[in-house]
Amino acid sequence: MTSELDDARTAPAGSAQLTLRRLILYVLLFALVVIAAIGLSGLLERMFTTEAVLASTDVAGLSRSLAFTLIGGPLAALLWWFVWRRLDDPAERASAGWGVYLAAVYAVSLIVSATSLLGMVASFIGRQEPRWHTLLPSGLVWAAIWIWHRWMWRHPVKHPIDLDDIPAVIGWVSGLLMGAIAAISALGGLLDVAIRGFVSLTPAAESWWQPLLRALVWAVGGGLIWWWHWFRGGGRRQQTPLADVALIGAGIFAAGITALVGAGVALFILLRLAFDRSVPLNELLAPLGPAIAALAIGALVWRYHRVSGNARSVATRRAGLLVTAGVALAAAASGVGVVINAALAMAVSPLAGGGTRTLLLGGLSSLLVGGPVWWRAWKPAKQPRTAEAIPPGRRIYLTVFFGVSAVVALIALLVIGYRLFEFLLGDVSRGSLLDRVRAPLGLLIAAGFVAAYHFALWRRERVLLAPAAPAAPAAPPAGTLEHVVLVTSERSEPLVKAITDATGARVTVWKRADAGRGPAASAGGPNGEPEPAAQLVSALAGVTAAHVLVVTGQGARIEVIPLETGTKR
Repeated sequence: MTSELDDARTAPAGSAQLTLRRLILYVLLFALVVIAAIGLSGLLERMFTTEAVLASTDVAGLSRSLAFTLIGGPLAALLWWFVWRRLDDPAERASAGWGVYLAAVYAVSLIVSATSLLGMVASFIGRQEPRWHTLLPSGLVWAAIWIWHRWMWRHPVKHPIDLDDIPAVIGWVSGLLMGAIAAISALGGLLDVAIRGFVSLTPAAESWWQPLLRALVWAVGGGLIWWWHWFRGGGRRQQTPLADVALIGAGIFAAGITALVGAGVALFILLRLAFDRSVPLNELLAPLGPAIAALAIGALVWRYHRVSGNARSVATRRAGLLVTAGVALAAAASGVGVVINAALAMAVSPLAGGGTRTLLLGGLSSLLVGGPVWWRAWKPAKQPRTAEAIPPGRRIYLTVFFGVSAVVALIALLVIGYRLFEFLLGDVSRGSLLDRVRAPLGLLIAAGFVAAYHFALWRRERVLLAPAAPAAPAAPPAGTLEHVVLVTSERSEPLVKAITDATGARVTVWKRADAGRGPAASAGGPNGEPEPAAQLVSALAGVTAAHVLVVTGQGARIEVIPLETGTKR
């Protein structure tokens, strides 16, 4: 018995020490791998840039590279060999440290190698001198580390058991972001040339197609990274919570924001073309190409991952709809705030110039873009009416939006208070009070409306989800019983009241001759049984006769006898 107690006391301490040992071990291994990679990259860069003498004038840089390579490299190899041998133990492979280490090095090596190699290829396009001698060494070293850790991640025996999905998620998310941003840059530049034309400011300027081709290199490279991890790496088939969160975060949330911003900017420019040409046309059309590109690429990425999410769990599909509704609602609410701000500016100065008109058009564009998308995703006219129709994540969405909008409204209210006291205590010649508070007032109205709407929905659904109250004992419907003859002990008032309240019948009480030898009628039953009044009402449940004889016996015994004819009073 004593040994068991000692084991119970020492088990948590041993587990904590083991976790700490693994943490220190993998942090050291990560640091040594990074140090060795930096040192080896520096040496290779000097080899590519210096033909004869390895150590030129930068003695400190060469010394650092040699120290990192010759000291950090062997230590990293020795520590890795020690870790690799211990991975024969299933407990080591199942530890979170092994999976986190692989994920961290995999992410760093993939991003650094990809950016270095793609940057080297892009540097050959244009009139600038290629920077291959500085980018190639880093790309080669980190690519080798990426291949090495990918081999360990895919090892048939020593692969991590926990967090096995992290490298694939990191790969396709980083490739998607890199490719989408570069594709927007390339398509935006092409559309800008098509809309505004290309004007060379200096004779030595590069051609219009060269920056587009450099962006295309990055887009193709990011697309290949995404394709490799999404299809070959199994990212498309993963059904883990991390994969679902990454799909919603990168493929729906980020893509949705990009598409809505692009649509809002494009609509804003078109509205300005129609109603506000206060700037030169060439300057006004400058953001139109990138905005259309952001709309196209963002909508394409959003649509693809939206369809891909349909093959996953019901919770993932619902979360995608909620995220889409949230992004659109934020855009629409911002538009409402800006429109109120512009309307107040016009009220302060009816002869306001192009600045107020531009502000109004910006708010309208945001509202016209976000409002329909929110209506389509949220469906306010088809809200759940029963507890079974309320999705699990909907309550979290309502709480988050209510909290965020309430915080925004509070901040806006504080700003209004500050402006009010500043107006009262300061120089009133700096502008009217309404002109000072119109921006935070518009934000307060919009955020307050959003908070009130979501709080009302939350309260309504809380009532629907509230547990039903326990049903009271069934009693005969009022009017069925006309007369009850109650044979009981001396204390009959609680019983008479209970019968009258439950049935509405007239009660005649006959006292038992042996009342002194039985328990009082108003006392509770033995062993915590219900009160005799509640037992009596339950006993009368389902009785359809007009006249009833009720006899309360010893203890909790109650006998109900229906009578064919009324009893003479």
